Amino acid sequence: MNIENVAINRRNILRGAVAAAVLIPFSTTLASCAAGGGGGGGSAPKGEVTDKNPFGLATDSKVDAVIFDGGYGVDYVENAAKILEGAHDGVSVKVSPSTKIAQELQPRFVGGNPPDLIDNSGANSIGWNTILDQLEELDEVLDANNLEGEKISGTLYEGVKEPGTWDGKFKALNYVMTVYGLWYSQSLFDENGWKAPETWEDLKELGAKAKEKDKYLFLWGKEAATYYQTLCIDSAVKQGGDEVRLALENLEEGCWSKQAVQDVFTIFKEIIDAGYVKPGGGGTQFTEAQAQWSLNQDALLYPSGSWIENEMKDQTKEDFQMVGIPEPAVNGDAKMPATMLRAEAGEPFIVPSNSKNPAGGKELLRVMLSKEAATYFAKEKLAPPIVKGVVPEDGFGSTALVSQTDMLDAAGEDVFTIKFINLYGLNEDQLPIWNTFLAGKMSVDELTKKLQDLTDRVREDDSIDKIEIK
Repeated sequence: MNIENVAINRRNILRGAVAAAVLIPFSTTLASCAAGGGGGGGSAPKGEVTDKNPFGLATDSKVDAVIFDGGYGVDYVENAAKILEGAHDGVSVKVSPSTKIAQELQPRFVGGNPPDLIDNSGANSIGWNTILDQLEELDEVLDANNLEGEKISGTLYEGVKEPGTWDGKFKALNYVMTVYGLWYSQSLFDENGWKAPETWEDLKELGAKAKEKDKYLFLWGKEAATYYQTLCIDSAVKQGGDEVRLALENLEEGCWSKQAVQDVFTIFKEIIDAGYVKPGGGGTQFTEAQAQWSLNQDALLYPSGSWIENEMKDQTKEDFQMVGIPEPAVNGDAKMPATMLRAEAGEPFIVPSNSKNPAGGKELLRVMLSKEAATYFAKEKLAPPIVKGVVPEDGFGSTALVSQTDMLDAAGEDVFTIKFINLYGLNEDQLPIWNTFLAGKMSVDELTKKLQDLTDRVREDDSIDKIEIK
């Protein structure tokens, strides 16, 4: 397993979140578990379809949900279950926690009696290529009204369907938004009169100011060196536009030599050579390095997804006031707006077609997407669900949560994701490259060649099915 997936799986254990639609390489020719006997196939009685019961959930039926018990726990689904039971006479919901989704549920798929709703997350999630053809399409969930009477699709952030869509079929609803950005201490910046950088040119100037205070601009840990690759790729996409993203995603020849990519690499190399990156990261465990940022404040900025607050909650300086900004473009000539954001939904929920009560699984999802249930999740987990407008101005006391929702609101439709690294399992081979580059022991030309060689190797390997990204 590559290190980025290890890091993601470790975050799953901490907080149960994962953009699972892009984690597991899969073939365009989908394999499926053999569907055996059992009592599946929607054998529960059918109820009347109404505006308040759009999937025909029957009175007195039972709903079986198995939820990954990671950092998010299962209480947010239990809360939605209570709401559902209160709205449907006689319906009962069983919510079962699991940390071994694949081991426990693959036999149930084979036996023809899978649960009605599954949170297919965690280190032991089920490989998508084994179950996609056994899952319900979930468009009708988003087409339904929520408990407040609003059409669900109109209440969600942009782009939430993409991670769970394969070959045009929407099979997994990812419930939690992950925002990628640069994170920093607002109190530290205020104390020193520093402004958040808007471009890489600003980053370089800020590095000089940090050095005057005996601090660094950046630092890193060995298992998370490719967090800086994420930063560079996302910045290059903002600088050069969609053509940069598509060239990388589709493994094009010379994709790492695109001008925008080279511009980011070049100015980053200048920052490294100027001594603005704390040395020794290649020999430092990544959470230890992150604590040097969040607790010791040795460095000003750290690139990460929005899991960083929860991940470091026990190793963050008091009154740190963590906030984030979108990853910056190189300069003011970027093709994409400054508010453009890499953000993707994670924590994938699925409804097996062969379950006893797929209508119950869909109804539980519909309840989870209500304002009431989504607000509960945001408050208890300090993370934004895909439902907009459920985080108050004070973020339930979390500056990072306020920052995330502000970035999402400002971005609007200008959001994107990057899939090719995890799709083809490239991260393991990219880690040593980035550890070397961050240590100042590799030129931009060498960095470009090594990354391109890896990309070319995948593109030219006929045994690997390629997925066209649009």
